[in-house]
Amino acid sequence: MAGTASLDLEFVRSQFPALQHGWTFFDNAGGSQILKGAVERINTFLIEKNVQIGGSYAVSQAAAAALYEARTAAMHLVNASRPEEIVFGNSTTQLLQNLARAMQSQLAAGDEIIVTISDHESNIGPWDRLQERGVVLKFWPLNKDSMSLELADLEPLMTERTKLICVTHVSNILGSINPVREIADYVHAKGARICVDAVAYAPHRAVDVQAFDVDYYVFSLYKTYGPHYALMYGKHELLLELDTLYHYFYGKDKVPGKLEPGNPNYELAYSTCGIVDYLAELGSRAGETGSVRARIEAGFQAITAQENALTERLLTYLRSRNDCRIIGHSTNRDGRRVPTIAFRFDGREAGEICKAMDKENIAIRFGDFHSRRLAEYLDQTDHGGMLRVSMVHYNTIEEVDRMTAALDRILATDVGFAKAS
Repeated sequence: MAGTASLDLEFVRSQFPALQHGWTFFDNAGGSQILKGAVERINTFLIEKNVQIGGSYAVSQAAAAALYEARTAAMHLVNASRPEEIVFGNSTTQLLQNLARAMQSQLAAGDEIIVTISDHESNIGPWDRLQERGVVLKFWPLNKDSMSLELADLEPLMTERTKLICVTHVSNILGSINPVREIADYVHAKGARICVDAVAYAPHRAVDVQAFDVDYYVFSLYKTYGPHYALMYGKHELLLELDTLYHYFYGKDKVPGKLEPGNPNYELAYSTCGIVDYLAELGSRAGETGSVRARIEAGFQAITAQENALTERLLTYLRSRNDCRIIGHSTNRDGRRVPTIAFRFDGREAGEICKAMDKENIAIRFGDFHSRRLAEYLDQTDHGGMLRVSMVHYNTIEEVDRMTAALDRILATDVGFAKAS
């Protein structure tokens, strides 16, 4: 496998039409730009196959084939064992809410679910609401010294009543990759299951749900170069156990349809094929000639090399300033950090810095990024919260340098100084 090959950035950027309009997008954790190939798949479905599946006529059969092709593409994307392990939905938030609803008959009063304080609210709120049914919710704390989730802190929380551990693969504030396989092994040895929010991981690294041995794994396509849509992987035998969310005649064995009430959005699901085509093409350009999955993995190796360079460029700048605090690890040791970087400047209002950056046509973000519990836990909610620069592989070193030069200019003025209370 050609894992060290560099990206052909001219080709990469040509595949994202929005990059041609003068903006530098450093808010990709909020939503990446969409691939031309994903848009083309959406249009193809709407123009050629825009009917309900399940009919006997040819166009309906073509629509059903397109949906199955989408599930197959998603299977390759996450390395699931079969297309039926893929559930589509409007967003990660909705899919996790649906999963919590579909698990209700498996949970009794007194059963326990453990969530992490470092998760996005999408993977906390749905489980929190189950407390109304007598489920006990516990929080796995972040170790503030290591800024990591430690199994030593999980161990005392688990009992024989613990049914599920919910964890993020990457925090959308901290940017560090959690050891999901290690956590899954530990959780399974204790007789519980694991649900992973991968929204901040999937755009940056190859997902391999079989290697991770996760039970449920969810992320958003609109943060992974597609439209505003999402997918959930679940082990087939576990999906069979879930309650149906659809009509009464969608029995427990009707997987994954019973978890897609009203049916999935066909054209948005079909866009997954365009995402996989692109990632496989990156792998081919990196020298891989094998299967679709092998080419996806090679493509992500090239993506990682580019993103590591971007990450180091920005971290080097932020470390050089004595008025800056990086939230999380300040280095990218062994590539264990994705290019989602949150930080603060002493005495400055984050929102005002963002507004000044807007005038440069550079998009960054401020606040708590819907990980409010983590922001509060780390005492990072004052002065507008944190600034966040979230890059992906189509960003360039030149864009990073342009942004840091703009930051230098902005910080040399009185813009953003916090008002005395």
